[in-house]
Amino acid sequence: ILCGRNPIREALKSDRDIEKLLVQKGELSGSAKEIVQLAKEKKIPVQEVEKNRMDEIAEHHQGLIAYASAYQYSTVEDMLADAKAKNEAPFLLILDGITDPHNLGAIIRTADCVGAHGVIVPMRRSVGLTPAAVKASAGAVEHVKVARVTNVTRTIDDLKAQNVWTYAVTMNGKNYEKVDFSGGVALVIGAEGEGI
Repeated sequence: ILCGRNPIREALKSDRDIEKLLVQKGELSGSAKEIVQLAKEKKIPVQEVEKNRMDEIAEHHQGLIAYASAYQYSTVEDMLADAKAKNEAPFLLILDGITDPHNLGAIIRTADCVGAHGVIVPMRRSVGLTPAAVKASAGAVEHVKVARVTNVTRTIDDLKAQNVWTYAVTMNGKNYEKVDFSGGVALVIGAEGEGI
């Protein structure tokens, strides 16, 4: 958790991965407005919160609290480059609306076990690399790249253009043992309750 205007501004300027920015409800003064604008430009979710809730989270917050990622994100391009360097067809997991950090950690562990080149999470309506997710990965986050993207649909289109086929994981789908997964593969895994 980052508190105060200067630490948050510098974290944003240094391109540190920020999960979200909390802003105290009410009138924002000059430097706070600039920080909120910078966060929006970087597509970081900005959420207005009552002062008493902000006070519960941290003292001396100056109307702003940022949640920094517990681990550095990678990029989809890095994942594809990693697959190419290993002379392997890309194998990626794309998460759709996974909100439980323990589930994200378990998926990262599984991705490590099966040799996936990376896990892709959406920037909004999904859990990121929180301390709980990193802990639940049991160290697998050290070996599996995790990328955060603003638009999953565009990412899928980009992967298709690079000959990576997309498959949806669903309860009523075809048995995975009967599917030909040759070539590049991206598995889309849906949310805990409603699925994809």
